[in-house]
Amino acid sequence: MAASMRKMPGPRSFQSHFEIVKRLIMDPIVPIPAMAALLIAEIIVNISVIWKIKYTEIDWVAYMQEVEGVVNGTYDYMQLRGDTGPLVYPAGFVYLFMGFYYITNLGANIRLAQYIFMGIYLLNLVVVFDIYRFAKRGEHDFILSMCYLLNLIVIFDIYRFAKRVPPYVFFFMCALSYRIHSIYILRLFNDPVAMLFLYVAVDLFLRAHWSWGCLFYSLGVSVKMNLLLFAPGLLFLLLVTQGIKGTVVHLTICALPQILLALPFLLANPVGYVVRSFDLGRQFFYVWTVNWRLIPEEIFSNRVFQVSLLVAHILVLILFFWCRWRQMFVNAKLQWSKSGLKQKLGPHHILHFALPYVRIYHEHATLP
Repeated sequence: MAASMRKMPGPRSFQSHFEIVKRLIMDPIVPIPAMAALLIAEIIVNISVIWKIKYTEIDWVAYMQEVEGVVNGTYDYMQLRGDTGPLVYPAGFVYLFMGFYYITNLGANIRLAQYIFMGIYLLNLVVVFDIYRFAKRGEHDFILSMCYLLNLIVIFDIYRFAKRVPPYVFFFMCALSYRIHSIYILRLFNDPVAMLFLYVAVDLFLRAHWSWGCLFYSLGVSVKMNLLLFAPGLLFLLLVTQGIKGTVVHLTICALPQILLALPFLLANPVGYVVRSFDLGRQFFYVWTVNWRLIPEEIFSNRVFQVSLLVAHILVLILFFWCRWRQMFVNAKLQWSKSGLKQKLGPHHILHFALPYVRIYHEHATLP
């Protein structure tokens, strides 16, 4: 009878299985199973959100109205507007959302638009997961990663310090983040599309594809100018890795898509296009603020307060450059050509500048 009975697993077998599960959940070196499981979970969560939670109209109709003006033959940016005001996004936004305009039956099929943005969200996750997978362990990442756990909205920053973050944290960063899903599939903002181009650019930078990375970064800027906040870090990386000559070439790559995409609008009204799409002095409405709801409207609208935030941003960047970033590039010397450069950059160097935590913190501080 004993021979016919099935042998029960012993303590060692249970311990072995426990160690495997523990490693899949806790070990930063093997993130792919957790990433695959989360992608499947996110498909289910996103479909549930689309069907169960009511869509909130904020900017989608205005986007479609602005694009419709171009469809009707208006290329003067000073005449393009929607319910929320004038068109204030660069030309890449127009072409991209013009595609959405036609795909969604002139913007009327909101449910289809939600599924499109669900696809953008999932693609974002795939690219961000790849950035995380590629990144190597850094020396100073643990303390900084703890700071990013407080900013669920900035999902890619967690992966920037990923090798210090166990895979189970990913669940809290995406599946449980209401604001992330709200921005993508309940609001249909243009920010996620711009950030997708940025994520792809960073992924390419990690693989030393600087030309392609600059192209995708420029495409992101053409959707929303907020990505210009990443420009100082990118400029520094180009100078360190490409030399002055290579930096000029790559800056040209950044500039060309902006000119080519904007050409029809520049021919119609060049000043109007630049003023509208890259309006650095644009006034935000207090009614839409999230980050500064704690202060009275009169302070929020005060130019002194706004300029002080910008000055604080610049001062903190200078402080970090002098106290921290300079130490990361002790061997870096400005050279005319790439061949004379001696500084070797690891992924943590690139991510440290391509997705700087100072920039993200101050974007949340200086924008509504």
